[in-house]
Amino acid sequence: MANEEDDPVVQEIDVYLAKSLAEKLYLFQYPVRPASMTYDDIPHLSAKIKPKQQKVELEMAIDTLNPNYCRSKGEQIALNVDGACADESSTYSSKLMDKQTFCSSQSTSNTARYAAALYRQGELHLTPLHGILQLRPSFSYLDKADAKHREREAANEAGDSSQDEAEEDVKQITVRFSRPESEQARQRRVQSYEFLQKKHAEEPWVHLHYYGLRDSRSEHERQYLLCQGSSGVENTELVKSPSEYLMMLMPPSPEEEKDKPVAPSNVLSMAQLRTLPLADQIKILMKNVKVMPFANLMSLLGPSIDSVAVLRGIQKVAMLVQGNWVVKSDILYPKDSSSPHSGVPAEVLCRGRDFVMWKFTQSRWVVRKEVAAVTKLCTEDVKDFLEHMAVVRINKGWEFILPYDGEFIKKHPDVVQRQHMLWTGIQAKLEKVYNLVKESLPKKSDGQSGPAALLSGDQRVQVAKSKAQQNHALLERELQRRKEQLRASAVLPGVRIKEEPVSEEGEDEEDREAEEEEEPMDTSLGGGLHNRLANGLPSGRAAGGDSFNGHPPGCASAPVAQELRAFVEATFQRQFVLTLSELKRLFNLHLASLPPGHTLFSGISDRMLQDTVLAAGCRQILVPFPPQTAASPDEQKVFALWESGDMSDQHRQVLLEIFSKNYRVRRNMIQSRLTQECGEDLSKQEVDKVLKVSLLRAVSPWLGAPRAGFSRPRVLRKSGLSRARGSPPLMLGGGGRGVS
Repeated sequence: MANEEDDPVVQEIDVYLAKSLAEKLYLFQYPVRPASMTYDDIPHLSAKIKPKQQKVELEMAIDTLNPNYCRSKGEQIALNVDGACADESSTYSSKLMDKQTFCSSQSTSNTARYAAALYRQGELHLTPLHGILQLRPSFSYLDKADAKHREREAANEAGDSSQDEAEEDVKQITVRFSRPESEQARQRRVQSYEFLQKKHAEEPWVHLHYYGLRDSRSEHERQYLLCQGSSGVENTELVKSPSEYLMMLMPPSPEEEKDKPVAPSNVLSMAQLRTLPLADQIKILMKNVKVMPFANLMSLLGPSIDSVAVLRGIQKVAMLVQGNWVVKSDILYPKDSSSPHSGVPAEVLCRGRDFVMWKFTQSRWVVRKEVAAVTKLCTEDVKDFLEHMAVVRINKGWEFILPYDGEFIKKHPDVVQRQHMLWTGIQAKLEKVYNLVKESLPKKSDGQSGPAALLSGDQRVQVAKSKAQQNHALLERELQRRKEQLRASAVLPGVRIKEEPVSEEGEDEEDREAEEEEEPMDTSLGGGLHNRLANGLPSGRAAGGDSFNGHPPGCASAPVAQELRAFVEATFQRQFVLTLSELKRLFNLHLASLPPGHTLFSGISDRMLQDTVLAAGCRQILVPFPPQTAASPDEQKVFALWESGDMSDQHRQVLLEIFSKNYRVRRNMIQSRLTQECGEDLSKQEVDKVLKVSLLRAVSPWLGAPRAGFSRPRVLRKSGLSRARGSPPLMLGGGGRGVS
């Protein structure tokens, strides 16, 4: 009572709650501007808001006549942003930086305890704030200037290259089909930063009209800060009991509401853990720790726990690796789960993690790339496996996280033997799934008999070389055995097989050149040719290097030479230009159509075929191929019929002379050369006709280029002499399959 008398009530003020602007009232703060320098008298050019995000942008004019304003800098910024040409989309229409933009950010998301108060005539009127925003200058015009600069650079680069010389690259397109999205993936996507940014960008701007501080409309709006009506009906929120009112003024903090701290849902205290059965305790500990020595596990479970029971329980949820226990893969990846990184099912993840664990039973070091190459899993999944049980060492790989526990190995040999049998079964399963070569697998007499030896890089190279030499000897013997079997089963009666020694490393260079000149024909058969004869020989013998089979070059019998010449003449009458590879393919098809016992089955060599072509009135065109060409030697040998007795001989001879000097020739060059040599002015259509009649399909697919709308480049296969790209230069290629 004495305190109340010493502190008497001086004045009572009625408090009113105004709601007219409760959902529209914002408090603007300018943290980079002193309170004495307000923006009240600065012209506001525009304003816009996103109500859901409570995001505001204001454009304010800059006083360009102020002595502190640098006009040259303002002009330079406007030029960088808008360029030399001004249009409706220009940021600065006056070609001078005469305005700046302010962007808002939320100062606090909880504005329930903030209000704007207006005291008038002994009454206090409170209006709740809908948002508190801080406005700072925006520098988005600099981003626009950078974009303009990049556009100008791209335009300059595009202007330097000629449109006629532009080349369009053939790009590979990968089509992917998305899997059905799981609920967990959808929640992660909704909570991602990219999704939130996209949602924020979807909300449209609401453009506003700004009224100044002393404007009549502003004076009218300020009246809504007063509570409308003098009756207390509108202010039922303030009609509370003293205790309720005090609770509203001073609500309890969230920390005070909680009687005791609660651990996260995935954390279990040791006191709670020890209330569970022993099997559950071991499973929870191993699932959280993942790798643990047996001694540490016993210390966590307590001294009263029997070690035999723990050994029996640990083998159900973990595997022994280098004397330490590693949790099983199916414990970490249950049956219906999947990878958070790639969506791979749990079965594939368990198999990949078992492979990593098995590798650590063989060595203390594992290389991540080797694991990824075998398991075909993504980098993130493999990294998760390794982080469970290993630590990375620079320039070495991943080392097992715990040292080798030899004490446990010696103390429990029965457990070690049982685990070794389990790992043997897992190894057999991994060999079957991943197609592992048994010879390349490291062998140990005892699965856990000692720490794995660490090999240096040089030692690994030496081991790989010795294994390669052993494999090479085995493959050589196998190859000789198969050759003997093929020769014994595929020898034709009356055919003599020429035996030649295998070339050694010290063979003379001249012998190598002679073998290259007398190279065997390509005896690979087409998909529709099912007999075993290619150029009159079994395929196994033809591949063995016998190029003439008892008929030396130039020594063929008269019937064989006549039949071969008849085939060559008929072929070149149909297709005037052919590569040796294409001619050999056509000859194989011709042999397939002949009856058994025909004279051509006696064997035709490459040299015999080329001599017959030259004797039939054809000439070899020495096309200057580029050094980096992918064409084979047979594809680089081009033969053409020089005279056929028709009106196109002169045109064809001119074209062949052109291609003997140039690998790629433009159409206008061909047209001018034909006009010069033949004495007649040929139009573009006539040149196309000459190309079709004279070279048939030997010229790359630009024969059809004059058609309107043809703009996509096409590609030559191997029998063509190059890839055709961009603008249409003509190239000499194979006759039969030049166009893909």
